[in-house]
Amino acid sequence: MAGRIRDDDIALVRERTRIDEVVSQYVTLRPAGTGSLKGLCPFHDEKSPSFNVRPQVGAYHCFGCGEGGDAISFLQKIEGLGFVEAVERLATLAGVQLRYVDGGQPERRQPGTRARLIEAHKAAAQFYAEQLHSSPEAAAGRTFLAERGFDRAAAEHFRVGFAPRGGSALLSHLRGRGFSDDELATGGLAATSARGRYDRFRGRLVWPIRELSGDVVGFGARRLFDDDRIDAKYLNTPETPIYHKSQVLYGVDLARRDIARKSQAVVVEGYTDVMACHLAGVPTAVATCGTAFGEDHARVLRRLLLDHEEFRGEVIYTFDGDEAGQRAALRAFEGDQQFVSQTYVAVEPDGLDPCDLRLKHGDAAVRDLIARRIPLYRFVLERALERFDLDRADGRVDALRATAPYFRSVRDRAKLNAYSRELAGMLGMDVDEVRAEVARAAGAPGRAAGAPGRAGGGHGAGGARGDRAGRGRGPVAEPGRTPTAPQTPLPDPNEPRLSAERELLKLVVQSPTVVGPAFDALEESDFTHPAYVAVRRASAGAGGVGTSAGGDAWVSALADHSPDDAVRGLVTALAVEPLRAAGTPDQRYAGSLLARVQELAVARRIADVKSKLQRMNPVEQTEAYNKLFGELVALEQHRRGLRERAVGGLG
Repeated sequence: MAGRIRDDDIALVRERTRIDEVVSQYVTLRPAGTGSLKGLCPFHDEKSPSFNVRPQVGAYHCFGCGEGGDAISFLQKIEGLGFVEAVERLATLAGVQLRYVDGGQPERRQPGTRARLIEAHKAAAQFYAEQLHSSPEAAAGRTFLAERGFDRAAAEHFRVGFAPRGGSALLSHLRGRGFSDDELATGGLAATSARGRYDRFRGRLVWPIRELSGDVVGFGARRLFDDDRIDAKYLNTPETPIYHKSQVLYGVDLARRDIARKSQAVVVEGYTDVMACHLAGVPTAVATCGTAFGEDHARVLRRLLLDHEEFRGEVIYTFDGDEAGQRAALRAFEGDQQFVSQTYVAVEPDGLDPCDLRLKHGDAAVRDLIARRIPLYRFVLERALERFDLDRADGRVDALRATAPYFRSVRDRAKLNAYSRELAGMLGMDVDEVRAEVARAAGAPGRAAGAPGRAGGGHGAGGARGDRAGRGRGPVAEPGRTPTAPQTPLPDPNEPRLSAERELLKLVVQSPTVVGPAFDALEESDFTHPAYVAVRRASAGAGGVGTSAGGDAWVSALADHSPDDAVRGLVTALAVEPLRAAGTPDQRYAGSLLARVQELAVARRIADVKSKLQRMNPVEQTEAYNKLFGELVALEQHRRGLRERAVGGLG
């Protein structure tokens, strides 16, 4: 049994890991103030970004669902890893050699765990790629690629491979690498028959399907030989613990940075189309893997596009011009409300897909196809109007009634008038008449005949899916850490009465060297909310603010000394929440906050003294009354001094 990872090695991993680099593998981050980054939360659906990352302190926090923590806990949540496994992965990336208590080595994961399946798929992808260029029977695969304009460099860039025709070539190879048959069957690399286990993919060209992180989680395999027992042209990895076809997009690992940089995603229909687009100069292309583009695919792209009201991007679908392509466009239109981005469609008049278009007309033709995109709604309307005789008055009325409800999926209501004018022009009808019908359809609770439905009944922040991450959750607990029950209640971050306490604690978490030992001199009674008191205690337990150099190690220490998950979550929230200071906070700003918190504490004491004085008889209790009155005068004087310091520091 392997030992526990040494605490100082864990601290070194945290120190050397850039949390923004880890998070940006999954979420597009944009600047959001001094030292802060923001993006769409990967743990719940939302329209506007509330997911904050502060690289300086190595923490993230979502103010929408409450998830928060450091790079280790982020990797745990996003990949479903255990604490040790997450540390080991980050250690590899950071170049940290981990040491284990009692001299242990990293423990071997039990069969079926994510780490083992990822390792098996990585080895399988390498094996397939080697076979494509070395095996004589892979000539059919090499010919297939060459006939579609893909040379060896292209195959290697996309890591295309070949699955040998024999029934157990991959099995034998991976068995020799220490993987069990059960592991390979669980991961979808092997199938089972009455005669035992055999390779799932045989005699096929294979494309590795990768997650955003770059890990291979599955494969898509194309039929090459006429005697293939499986008739399906394409065969994909089945659902496994690491592969879910509704959540993966082929090529997203290669396209993610360009999608974020260009605020554009091009959705094509096949693996070779993705290759053709990238090689032709459209590096934002991705494709679904054996299933229609759906809600979970949209969530992946939205995170990369940072798709919300402020940062607009565009999603471009490529469809064939035939009837099947039109049906695909209608399905995409039904899910259009999943994006704030403008949605477009790029249709090649001759029905050529991007791969065939590039082969026949060259790279420029592919780029031109994308450049000639038209709004998806216009494409859908034009196809819908083809069903009606617009030379007849009744045909125009029927067409209007059928198409007006389509505008219910348009997010920007301010554009309804413009769309009404465009529809009026297409129908040859009066603009006011069309506008009235569009307005009526847009506000109608039911769905008019012929109008597309709304996929999922409205996807956005606040939906049922949006709460699946749970509210108020803190970082994933390390082994041996048991949350205290009941959890500490959390304060409203916008409560004016507590604003000074929260701002001071943000400064303590983010820039402890600015606050210094003065914070350590405060009493617990200077804080009014139990959660803020708990953070004050955590700072003392971590050695005191006056001894801290800040950074992610300080945030981790505060989290380690927090009593429960609620307070640990609050620590990460305080670590990423922007300060109200204009520019970089300094000791003057810290002094004003310290004075303000103390002033409020003195004000509470003054209120108590006044209440006691009102209940006392100055004649019968002269000595006690005069003593208490003297205390009141001193408190009032102290309060005025604190107020001057507080105001002066903020001036």
